[in-house]
Amino acid sequence: EVQLQASGGGLVQAGGSLRLSCAASGFTFDDYAIGWFRQVPGKEREGVSCIVSTDGGTYYADSVKGRFIISSDNAKNTVYLQMNSLKPEDTAVYYCGVVRSWLGNEYDYWGQGTLVTSPA
Repeated sequence: EVQLQASGGGLVQAGGSLRLSCAASGFTFDDYAIGWFRQVPGKEREGVSCIVSTDGGTYYADSVKGRFIISSDNAKNTVYLQMNSLKPEDTAVYYCGVVRSWLGNEYDYWGQGTLVTSPA
């Protein structure tokens, strides 16, 4: 059974930092791209970042480029999202998932999200 569990969310003032973790199981981690997306009620899902396990390639949304860093520990089947210089507009529920298409913002699997709140 494919499982992805996001954790690490919380409340942090604008300008602060958080690190999210995504623990994955039930599939061959090294064969897939894992991504983070976020969602705010009433808005469309937004892809935040993606890492390709096979070659370590990374992708970022323009809105987070230069502030967020995605990384993975393949030995632990875990992907991290280091979020720096947080802004109020980063407030959302963050999910991690197995990416089907980064450009298409499509995911095959995802788990429960973790809430990040960054008030002004």
